[in-house]
Amino acid sequence: MKNKYGIGFFAFTIIAVLVITCAYQFSYYRAKDKALEVRLKEQEEEKRAEERLTEKKKEEAVAAEGEALKEDCYYLMEVNGYIVVYLSDKKTPYEYTDILYDELPDGIREEIRNGKYIEDTETLYGFLENYSS
Repeated sequence: MKNKYGIGFFAFTIIAVLVITCAYQFSYYRAKDKALEVRLKEQEEEKRAEERLTEKKKEEAVAAEGEALKEDCYYLMEVNGYIVVYLSDKKTPYEYTDILYDELPDGIREEIRNGKYIEDTETLYGFLENYSS
């Protein structure tokens, strides 16, 4: 009789271990699949973002047939004690500088107060290079 209970207990233990092992494997692979899905979604989002960026760059890089257009002009203006470069509309900032307004010569300060006009990028960067620290 003791042998019957011993064999039954042994069989029950083996079945319990198998059930626990199967449940663990099931949960492990399910979590692994979820992680893979998340990773694939992230990769898809990155690809979409890259495609949008590429499309945006293509839109910006429109080739003009015929004569080339003149580049935008720039305006230097004082904002909070520093010189800021604006595009031709005088509203869109092009570049923020570390050049202090008060450290400039009086003549240049007067021009900047009224919005100093600069025709091209070479002249702009030449000015910025001369007056930056």
